Amino acid sequence: MPTDLDATFAALADPTRRAILARLAAGEATVTELAAPFAMSQPAVSKHLRVLERAGLVSRGRDAQRRPCRLEAAPLREATAWLAAYRDHWAERYQRLDALLDELRSTEDGQGIPGTADGRANP
Repeated sequence: MPTDLDATFAALADPTRRAILARLAAGEATVTELAAPFAMSQPAVSKHLRVLERAGLVSRGRDAQRRPCRLEAAPLREATAWLAAYRDHWAERYQRLDALLDELRSTEDGQGIPGTADGRANP
């Protein structure tokens, strides 16, 4: 059984669905409004919306004859929290790499080779 994160990332894998979410971030919209910028039919957009709904990223309401779609941000917050641990891990790794590169540059800039008395390599 897929986890919520699996469904979220699977839904986000498609550029059309990401574009739909970006549009919904600006406010609710109908399927007709969401389909307008795409070269695809409304039924095709509806299929994308069903994937987004199953992932919990979109909900549909009812306003008389109108069925507006709206963004549900909770799954995105969960995905962001999951990614944050990896972002922190790689940020720390890059900081260590930067420190090593700075140390190597200072060695090349005439400060000598660490571990020798006069800063020159022994023959």
